[in-house]
Order: sequence, then structure tokens, then C-alpha cells
Amino acid sequence: MTYIYGGFWRRFFAFMIDEMILTAIGWLLFLIGGTALSLGIQTREMIFDEEMFWGLSLKYVLLYQFLTGLLSMAYFTYLHGTMGQTLGKKVLGLKVMQETGESMRPGLAFLRWVGYIINTVCMNLGFIWVAFDRRRQGWHDKIAGTVVIRLEYEARPDLWAKKPLTKEGISITKQAFETGSQNGSVAQQVEHRTENPGVGGSIPP
Repeated sequence: MTYIYGGFWRRFFAFMIDEMILTAIGWLLFLIGGTALSLGIQTREMIFDEEMFWGLSLKYVLLYQFLTGLLSMAYFTYLHGTMGQTLGKKVLGLKVMQETGESMRPGLAFLRWVGYIINTVCMNLGFIWVAFDRRRQGWHDKIAGTVVIRLEYEARPDLWAKKPLTKEGISITKQAFETGSQNGSVAQQVEHRTENPGVGGSIPP
């Protein structure tokens, strides 16, 4: 099998799908919280002055930001850590895996999410890095030791046996063949394909 790295634009659009999902859930929480707060005020028949109003509004906004951040952490950590795919990545045919070719773990997925925060603080440079990196890794990928691959590959079951990715991000395959006698020989072939950054992936997310 030959792995192909997910390019910048494909990963970008996958990330946008995830963000739309999280935003929709966030707005739902916002409406529920605002409605509950309004009903609580009416029930208690409280009289507000302007200072009290702005104080409660600030607390509500901070609570909302905390909950949406917690939601984002849970979403990316759980889905990446258990399946290697968020809903956006599933739609765009992408999957996150370790550089060694092993499946993701929740701990690595959380570390990768922390990388999102670092990227954001650095004006999204860590995300943009995907477009220029040889293995299409963002800073969050480098922090967690992960790569994003496309679930499209070329395979010949009769000749190729899947092997893990090396640390350099190369998929190694082995072809066994007959020499005409009872003793066989084994030839190893290494094939490395990266996707054109203008064709494929997204911000990792």
C-alpha cells in the first residue's frame, strides 16, 4: 500500500466542517443558557441596574467561552484518539495516524489539540505550515508526532504487504517473488508519494 499525505486545502475544508459542527453546538448551548438565565431572572423578579447587568453578562460570556473550549477539546481528542477521524476528516477521506504507522491514542490526540492552541496564538502559522512541509505536517502534528493521510491508495494484494510508516514518513512495502527454484528471494521497494499542496488537504485539524 502507498500512503498519500493529506494536503493543505483538503485538510482546511475538513477543519471547516468540524468548526461548523462545533459552532452549531455552541450556539445551541448559548441559546439554552440564555433562555435559562432569562427565566431565572423572571422567576426571582430581580431588578437589575446597569452595573449588575454587565457583570452578569461578562460572567456568562466567560462561562460560554470555557464550555466551547471544553467542547472543542472533547470533540478532537475523542474522535482523533479513538477513530483517527473527526466528522470533517471522514467526509474528506482523511485520517490521522502516528508517524510510525500506529493508530492514534487519546493522549496523543489531546497533545495534538494543545498544538491547535499554539497555532492559534501564533496567528495560525502552525496551520499554514502544512502547505509547505514535506510531509504536510502542521506544528500540532510535529508536537504530537502525527501525520494525516488520505484514505486513497494504490494497492496490489498479490504483490504488496502493508508495512508501517518510517519516521521519515515513507511507506515501506515488501514484494516476495519466486526465483524458479525452491529458495525464494525478497525485494524491498520503497515508494514515497506526497500530495501537491494545491490539490489536496486542510489545516489539520
